[in-house]
Amino acid sequence: MSRSNSKKSNNKIIGIVLIIVGVALAFWGYDVYDSASSQVTRALSGDTPIEAYAAMGGGLLCVLLGIMKVK
Repeated sequence: MSRSNSKKSNNKIIGIVLIIVGVALAFWGYDVYDSASSQVTRALSGDTPIEAYAAMGGGLLCVLLGIMKVK
């Protein structure tokens, strides 16, 4: 196997891992956003936990980076 094929294989593996981690982070962020305590907080103060937005944003970023690596 040549170096260029090996590098392409590694990039695809990294891309697939990034996509999987990104999807998991996005689901976790949505779970935090949709939790009962978060709903009560939003109802009383209108604030959304920063963890929810950070996880969903981080998940989206990982998925996009993963897609770029797989191409």
